Amino acid sequence: MSKLLEWLAGISAILAVWYYFLSNNIVLYQDDIHSWLVPIYAVIAFGVYSAIVVLYRVYIFNDCKEAADELKKEIIMAKSDLKRKGFIFD
Repeated sequence: MSKLLEWLAGISAILAVWYYFLSNNIVLYQDDIHSWLVPIYAVIAFGVYSAIVVLYRVYIFNDCKEAADELKKEIIMAKSDLKRKGFIFD
């Protein structure tokens, strides 16, 4: 199953449950306003989850000194090659 079909199946299931709650077939509590606000709650939860994931990935991002040194050497080699070919750097 492709990712698109997995997402569509999940969203369809969530929408079906939400519609079932809105059709008043199940009453979990007296205040029905929360049933209408479920999509907003979902967007807020997704935003919080996304922020947490981004912050966590930034926190655990490792610094690779060897790759940085190799990149600096390649830049120096490229500049020297371009100078030999007549390119003028500022």
